[in-house]
Amino acid sequence: MSLLTDTLNLPNGARFYCCALQVNPFAYVKRHKKTAFPDEESYNRAIVGACKKHGIDVIAITDHYRVRTAETLAATARSAGISVFLGFEAETKDGIHLLCLFDLDEDVATIDRRIGECGIHSDAEDSPIGDKDAEELLAACAGWGGLCIAAHVTSAKGLLSMLSGQARIRTWTAEHLLAAAIPGRLEDTPENLRNILDNSEPEYRREHPVALINASDVSSPEDLAKPGASCWIKMSEVRLEGLRQAFLDPDSRIRLASDPEPQDHPEIEAICWEGGFLGGTGIHWNANLNVLIGGRGTGKSTVIESLRHVLALEPVGDDARTIHQSIVKDVIKSGTKISLSLRSPYPTDRRYLIRRIIPNQAEVFDDDGQLLDLSPADLVPGIEIYGQHEIAELARDATKRTRLLGRFLPDHREIDRRKTAIRRELARNRRRLNELREEIERIEDRLAKLPAIEEQLSRYQQVGLEERLRERALLLKEEQVLEQAKSRIETFHAVVEHLDEELPIDLAFVSASALDPLPGREILAQLHGVLSELGTKVGTAAKTMRDAVEEASSALSGVRERWDVHRARVQEAYETTLRDLQKGNVDGEEFIKLKRQIERMRPERDRLERLRKDHRELKDRRQELLSELVEVQRQAFEVLRQAAQEVGRQLRDQVRVEVHFMGSRQPLYTLLRDRVGGTLKPAIEALERYQELAPQAFAQACRDGEKRLREAYRLSRATARRIAGAGEDVFMCIEELDFESTAEIELNVGSTEPSWQKLESLSEGQKATAVLLLLLLESDAPLIVDQPEDDLDNRFISEAVVPRIREGKRRRQFIFSTHNANIPVLGDAELIVGLQASSEAAGGERGVERSRLGSIDKREVQELVEELLEGGRAAFETRRRKYGF
Repeated sequence: MSLLTDTLNLPNGARFYCCALQVNPFAYVKRHKKTAFPDEESYNRAIVGACKKHGIDVIAITDHYRVRTAETLAATARSAGISVFLGFEAETKDGIHLLCLFDLDEDVATIDRRIGECGIHSDAEDSPIGDKDAEELLAACAGWGGLCIAAHVTSAKGLLSMLSGQARIRTWTAEHLLAAAIPGRLEDTPENLRNILDNSEPEYRREHPVALINASDVSSPEDLAKPGASCWIKMSEVRLEGLRQAFLDPDSRIRLASDPEPQDHPEIEAICWEGGFLGGTGIHWNANLNVLIGGRGTGKSTVIESLRHVLALEPVGDDARTIHQSIVKDVIKSGTKISLSLRSPYPTDRRYLIRRIIPNQAEVFDDDGQLLDLSPADLVPGIEIYGQHEIAELARDATKRTRLLGRFLPDHREIDRRKTAIRRELARNRRRLNELREEIERIEDRLAKLPAIEEQLSRYQQVGLEERLRERALLLKEEQVLEQAKSRIETFHAVVEHLDEELPIDLAFVSASALDPLPGREILAQLHGVLSELGTKVGTAAKTMRDAVEEASSALSGVRERWDVHRARVQEAYETTLRDLQKGNVDGEEFIKLKRQIERMRPERDRLERLRKDHRELKDRRQELLSELVEVQRQAFEVLRQAAQEVGRQLRDQVRVEVHFMGSRQPLYTLLRDRVGGTLKPAIEALERYQELAPQAFAQACRDGEKRLREAYRLSRATARRIAGAGEDVFMCIEELDFESTAEIELNVGSTEPSWQKLESLSEGQKATAVLLLLLLESDAPLIVDQPEDDLDNRFISEAVVPRIREGKRRRQFIFSTHNANIPVLGDAELIVGLQASSEAAGGERGVERSRLGSIDKREVQELVEELLEGGRAAFETRRRKYGF
């Protein structure tokens, strides 16, 4: 068996157990009801079978002041793997029914004695009445180490229906009443009792509300199908202490049958190490809140950085990156194998194994052990890991803080795609404009000589030279015609070569193996045929074009050969004419040279006009693109503004966010440093003071010159001159910049009255608190943080952070390491992992003992928290005050 398999068999803390806590034995049914079962054995088998059918994990058997009648049913249930609490249902002398439960290992004789202490000494009566009233029995049961539940509290013999006035108030608010059973939803209880049950009735209000559970009478297998028969109770071990902790913290640990199931979410199931500092260690994670505790040097940070490394996630901060690399190199070490099991519920429930043998890359395998062409990031996008002090580092970076709002955005990928496409087209537009401008300047330089050449040629024409050399001059035009024909054919030759490069079409991305993981593979598989047919047809067309180009080239060669004969004849006549002209001291060769220059320049004059036209059209298109860019930036701002409003709604009275349109100017400062240079600090400070700085307006001011820059932006003369002289390419780069909208985060630091402070004016701890509150919202992907309390304001941990953790863990996995007891104790961590150094561990190996795994309903874990964590005893005292612990 592999180490990872062994790890997955380790305890992983508290989970929900389906509990039916008022199951009646056969003897009770025979006394009080009609039954179709002929004997106790058949009844017991049927009840246990129904429990298994309906997923009941735990039962309590509660006959009226009897416990021995439960023994055979308890034995049958236990043999089927069902946990059993024994106890009895008591009727107090004031007519109230209470369920008295005892721990799993409590013996029947002891419970029988407790029944005797209630004044019941025989089974002569079907439903005897004890000698204690409800308050007395609640106190007595607590003294016995038992636990009381007010049975069917809203109906006959129930506490709220039987009592009234001060007696009801006293009993309902009694210290030892922790739980009451209702038949279904709170909303369906009698209206006159609902305010008492939800703890909003002033006279009945308790510091710690009574936990409401579903636990109605079960006297037949059919009763277990009823929604009021059972509920879900979270425990790390099925013990009476687990029930008690659940009743003390019902928001975290109790789910009625009618409550929605917890939202399924991605989770890291387990991690283990072979070799290195934690060699042989494995941790089986809980799907909700996990907290690593342990003294210095036990490996808490190593666990966090191992998770980051095996998941191939990069630190967001420079300091965090240095620490991560150091831990991987010096602690985890080369040659260590880290294995991680990951479950993702969507699009279908699948498990993956991620394995990384340092220093190699991470590998991803499916459930069957097949290597997949995936990265860990492909499996669960959005997993976040923050090392020690990394949240504080993140809090100092305005751009990274703004990106945190991304988790609250609706799907904005289309906006991002559009923005990227526009900026890409703007960059192409800029490059083409630069090319055109350079070519226009070259042609203009050449054409600048044309007037002088034409003037010189006109003097030859005045002496009649043009007419005598007319045929030789026209030969130059004919040669240009041939060259243009050759150019046209070469254009198509280039097209054919490009098609040859693209063929055959690469179909690997639409192959069966590539599409297999995708849910729409059957639809997408049609693309293989589409592209295959396209490749065939384009290949046929390319061959046709290639043949046509070759035929045209061959035909052109034939035309050229015939024209060369024609040229030789004209050249011979031309040379005869030149000899005659030389006799009269006239330079005919110079005339032809001038004609040749003019003939070559005339097409360039036409080309210049075309280039200028193209340049104008590109400039017009550029203005359209710049306008589109601003609109997309506005849309992105609006989406971000909505996200800020959502943050304000969810973190009302704690954090608020204001979004500034095009607030990030860093891209401009970076460009100026790279392309302009010089002393820019005063210029940047001046631009920072300018409220409405926009890239396009600034670029236009640069084009307008030094004076405009000085007047509009208060730049120094020297800086304005340097920027204005940077050139059109720099100006176009400026107007293409994306000034992303920025978020200004404020934290309410007031304890009684609101006192909002901007992040920049807060302490490091307060900054980190605001950022962590954002991290705790919205996402369903795991969040992993190493010792968050190092960067947090301590008051905010219990008042702001812990409530968010308690709420968020229902839909998201958290893994924290900590020295602060408030997070695992007040956050009610489902799994507390007590790491130990090698000298502490049994056998001298570093690792985790089973006794050091669990939640605070486990005595060994309570003691561990109190011993190891700062404020452990104080945290338990706070929990006692808050939850009655």
